[in-house]
Amino acid sequence: MQKKLTITIDEQVYEGLHKIIGPRRISRFIEDLVRPYVIQPALEAAYQEMARDEEREAEALEWSEATIKDVADDTR
Repeated sequence: MQKKLTITIDEQVYEGLHKIIGPRRISRFIEDLVRPYVIQPALEAAYQEMARDEEREAEALEWSEATIKDVADDTR
């Protein structure tokens, strides 16, 4: 569900939004900018879902093991 919001901004900012973003896309632009700051992602659920992907986990393990080998060969 969408809600209507009235905000007050500087005239130059308003004109810039119209010129660069376009008059019919300003709401979406502002929502995309603000969303990460006000909506907390369900990180735990996302990590659990990623862990259930066995192919991805195998690739991640292979990558991490290769990285450790690379570091072990470095001179200190």
